[in-house]
Amino acid sequence: MGKNNLLQEFKSFAMKGNVIDLAVGVIIGGAFGKIVSSVVADVIMPPIGLLVGGVNFTDLKWVMKAAEIGADGKEAAAVTLNYGNFLQATFDFIIIAFSIFMFIKLINKMSRKQEAVEQTPPPPPAPSKEELLLTEIRDLLKEKK
Repeated sequence: MGKNNLLQEFKSFAMKGNVIDLAVGVIIGGAFGKIVSSVVADVIMPPIGLLVGGVNFTDLKWVMKAAEIGADGKEAAAVTLNYGNFLQATFDFIIIAFSIFMFIKLINKMSRKQEAVEQTPPPPPAPSKEELLLTEIRDLLKEKK
């Protein structure tokens, strides 16, 4: 009974709207990340690389140990510290974070405008014909007294 109850609880959790919304957000976020990575790698970084002397950031590395050919004729790969990839990933992160910040800022601004519109009370409705007629009758009765 505990196993079946756990399965029901998981099914209830997985079918909640928040989980589905989160899954859609992750998928869209992944696609957005690819777009921003392309903008950084293909649009922003080439001019920056040109300004610093034609350096391609992803190729920047520090060779800690050069490649060697051993006594048996097998080549041992070089040991490198690829700090260019780190710089590229850092630029990607900064641009993605800034883009998300601007998007959230826009959403907050729009929601504040929506709240301001909702907070202003609508004008009271005009009195109906019956209310006007009853008001006139009341006023006439007051005048007769």
